[in-house]
Amino acid sequence: MGEDEREPADDGAAVPDPDSDSDSRPNSDSDIDPTAIRSLAVAAEDVVDAFVYTRENPGTAVLRVTPPFHGRMRARLHVYRVDDTRATGAIQCAPADLLPDDVVDAYPTVAETEARLADEDAGDRDDRERIQIDRERIREAHTDALEDWRGRARDSILDSIVLGSDDGTRVDVKPLG
Repeated sequence: MGEDEREPADDGAAVPDPDSDSDSRPNSDSDIDPTAIRSLAVAAEDVVDAFVYTRENPGTAVLRVTPPFHGRMRARLHVYRVDDTRATGAIQCAPADLLPDDVVDAYPTVAETEARLADEDAGDRDDRERIQIDRERIREAHTDALEDWRGRARDSILDSIVLGSDDGTRVDVKPLG
């Protein structure tokens, strides 16, 4: 046998099948079963960014887990306008589901910031509606309020959630960073 005609070594390594589909679709039913997931790793900053994005923009941001599913999974930030979970088999977690209700409810709006500044400027006066607040001052105060909220939210990621599966599987949440 010549040098170009060597027998392949049988070292037990998997050899790719040239006729197989080489995409990353799951290989078995167990790979697409979300009940296999026991814990979900999420970057705290991704949770906060997804929440803020959804509140401030026309699209929707979620934390997304894609098959094949295993015991420990990483959820990544995903922005979409059309839900493709049926086609992809992905599971999407709304960022609000990863935060306590009191943190979600405390998200600052520009209107709330403006009202707070008007109240501070008016003091005991009864003409709060007539107080004109400088737009730059509102922007700066809202930026500060939002940064404070972001810090609180990063530190408040829930310990577990019910993952978006039919049986309502509860999984542990492991914040990263």
